[in-house]
Amino acid sequence: MQTPNFEMPTEMRDFAEKSVDQARNAVGTMMANAVKVAEQAQASGQTFQSAVSAAIAKGFDHAQANANATFDFAQKLARTKDLREAFEVQSEFVRSQFAALQAQAKDYGALAQNAAR
Repeated sequence: MQTPNFEMPTEMRDFAEKSVDQARNAVGTMMANAVKVAEQAQASGQTFQSAVSAAIAKGFDHAQANANATFDFAQKLARTKDLREAFEVQSEFVRSQFAALQAQAKDYGALAQNAAR
């Protein structure tokens, strides 16, 4: 018994070949987009990490400056001779610390803006 010879029609072969090409292109595009997303995520992660590191370093700088100002204030206060002089030293300290806190808040605002970019 002879097996029948079945030949795939040309239109079906063309259709199958086009389908494979389209699937290959679709997967290639999907993979390329996935790589781009991964690279962007990595870059964003590095940017975020840099921003956090900068904020932490700035925080330590501000903490050290505030501690130094507080120790200077305590030393000046210990050297005062009367209540009026102590009040003046305290008033100056409050003014200078308020200005320092404003400047520090601006620093953090600038860091936040840079991180948002």
